[in-house]
Amino acid sequence: MPDHIYRALVLSVVKHDYLPNAVAAHPRFQLVAVADDSDRPQWTHDRNQMFADQHNIPYHRDVEAALTDCDLVVVSPEAERHCDLAIRAAKAGKHIVVDKPLSPSLNDCNELVAAVAEHNVKCLVWNRNFLPALVEARHNLNNGTIGELQAIHCDFYFSKDAGPPKGSQAPGAPPIDWMERQLEAHADGSDGGVGTRPLGELQIEGIYPLAYIRMLVNSRVKRVFARTSSHFHQANVDNGVDDLATVSLEMDNGCVGTLSLGRIGAASHPDIGEIKLHLLGSEGSLVISEARPEVAVYARDQPPAEFKHQRIADENNYLLMQNFVEALDLDCEPILNAAGARDIAATVQAALESAHSGNAIEPIR
Repeated sequence: MPDHIYRALVLSVVKHDYLPNAVAAHPRFQLVAVADDSDRPQWTHDRNQMFADQHNIPYHRDVEAALTDCDLVVVSPEAERHCDLAIRAAKAGKHIVVDKPLSPSLNDCNELVAAVAEHNVKCLVWNRNFLPALVEARHNLNNGTIGELQAIHCDFYFSKDAGPPKGSQAPGAPPIDWMERQLEAHADGSDGGVGTRPLGELQIEGIYPLAYIRMLVNSRVKRVFARTSSHFHQANVDNGVDDLATVSLEMDNGCVGTLSLGRIGAASHPDIGEIKLHLLGSEGSLVISEARPEVAVYARDQPPAEFKHQRIADENNYLLMQNFVEALDLDCEPILNAAGARDIAATVQAALESAHSGNAIEPIR
């Protein structure tokens, strides 16, 4: 039914609002309410109510009751709650759009994959695979421009701060509390790891470059070797999580993948960061900047926090929702479903185990 409007329930919106806003911006979806559990901390209710007021929709403190009046849910709470809310929605027969990362717990991911399959619902996990540069990369590979893909590398350096720099705290200063830091970071959008469980950059942002590699290579990861460090930010040091990592991937089809990832600080780059793909094929190679196309703006009295380089022609959010509506209309799978995101979570878990042990690790299938 190409004219059908799908009614979307926002299940918690305490991290970022780009996800439910992207759903609301597509003409085939309508936000009907926000819902969360009544026993959540007051700051979560405040954020949920603010979003509900902005969209002139009600806020319910009862998830199960709200699930009775929607076609799908939009899940954007703390990362450790993604799967809990998504599983409850799947059991109610509702389709799911869920923020990244799918979960820091592989067991939770497995439960969601099983619930999605059992209840025959669609699940889109948020990604950036429809950025213009990624669309162009996939087009070139499909057309055989560089022959058979043999190796791929992704630089994914994210130029946002995460609180005080490493080593800047006074001697004897108490460790930075993870949750307090995330609540403080909400003002500038650098709270990607919001929640009680500290998360490193591999867990927070790793899904984006690993989704690129998964899509372009079209093969599962066979073995992982990784190194991680808390190099830039004191909050990461104090909480024992990475802000810099290198990952090597051996794929089932023989392709080799590598990834360099880090949160490198706002002063390090005029754009959102150095994010680039290097593809080596049997007949040639490609180097693709994820930010292109872009324009550079250098002006007198320019706000210091404004990116000097600005992306243009970025329709990723709309194209993701168009991809999802096609999955609903045509009963096919979206570009990154729960099973695919679960495999990425398994790769991240294997990378963290490898970094700890110094050995190559096979992700759990």
